[in-house]
Amino acid sequence: MILEGIRVLDFTQYLAGPTVTRLMAEMGAEIIKIEHAPNGDPARTLPFIKDGRSGYFVQQNRGKRSVCLDLSKPESKEILFDLVGKVDVMVENYGPGVMERRGLDYPSAKKLNPRLVMASISAFGRVSPLSHRTGYDWIAQAYAGFMHVTGPKGGKPHPVGVGMADVSSGVHAFSAIGYALFHRERTGRGQYLDISMVDALFHMHEVNVQSISLGNGWKPDRVGSNHELVAPIGVFKGPEGYIVIMALQLQWPNLCKAMMRPDLEQDPRFSQPGPRAKNQEELNPQIEAWLASFASDNAAIACLEEHRVPCAPVISPADAPKHEYFEKRGTLRTVKDPILGDFVIPGFPLRFSEQPEFPELTAPLLGQHNEQVLGELLGYSAARISALKRDGVMIEGDR
Repeated sequence: MILEGIRVLDFTQYLAGPTVTRLMAEMGAEIIKIEHAPNGDPARTLPFIKDGRSGYFVQQNRGKRSVCLDLSKPESKEILFDLVGKVDVMVENYGPGVMERRGLDYPSAKKLNPRLVMASISAFGRVSPLSHRTGYDWIAQAYAGFMHVTGPKGGKPHPVGVGMADVSSGVHAFSAIGYALFHRERTGRGQYLDISMVDALFHMHEVNVQSISLGNGWKPDRVGSNHELVAPIGVFKGPEGYIVIMALQLQWPNLCKAMMRPDLEQDPRFSQPGPRAKNQEELNPQIEAWLASFASDNAAIACLEEHRVPCAPVISPADAPKHEYFEKRGTLRTVKDPILGDFVIPGFPLRFSEQPEFPELTAPLLGQHNEQVLGELLGYSAARISALKRDGVMIEGDR
């Protein structure tokens, strides 16, 4: 396992932070998840719930060890300080000021463990004019300009239909941690990583920012289902559902051949990229009329692929299990849970030749590993652990 021997103290909840440690757990890291008594990670209450167990929580927390503490008690603070000294990485995505109030901000944690790599994930970054503000995924999408360019042409802004900001910032933090650990191997020094959800999304703009800076007069806006600058690129109605076609200049002649329309290739309205984009309101209906001549979406896609025109069906997540790609690639994965039983989640997205197999992981019950972590890792005696349980410092649950 690539991260075997790396120990992580996980102060994360919901999605952005757990994304980081979820990926690390799949690669063999030991994840110690700190949960707040009495209810733990709020994701334990998110849909969908069966027999009191949240599938949302299970998907994001497989392979982690749960330690549930009443953080209002001074004994909990001592436990956390002891744990900081035993780990390689610490990850948190709390609201502003939480880690500082607990004496677990990076300057304080560094004194306990100079080799510590610590990552904080927040909507606006810990060092910024907006660091005091709480933000979630859609807040970040709004600030980063994603909503401004998503939605129907002339209509109101739309959010992206998945946790784009949460997962993207989590993946950015995951990659940054890897490089920080690499840097530590060379220098012996840990460091602090300040990851912003807005930054992670804003980094994805390919032409929207530079076009304004270059002053070409074009401003990014909502364009609906077709690209405004390059055509034909967009979502087209097929015989059954919808089909995406992305024909750049190199593929444009191929699309004309597939359609058996050499006249389109030579038409001055469509022969070159600029005019073709400007005149796509005349071109796109002709493409959809051609697609409608096929008996099925698969037949239309087969013709496009035969002529090497990049295309794809618009697949619903509900239909993904029916497509061979998702099963054979491992993009969909069936996992086992002691309460939920077998169910399907998105698979691990990375492929390593030195780690060809995926580990079998189970999400923890609340506080399931209290005694194990405090006894084996911190060396607390059985009597001390019993006293912590008796005094309500440590909490356990059955879900």
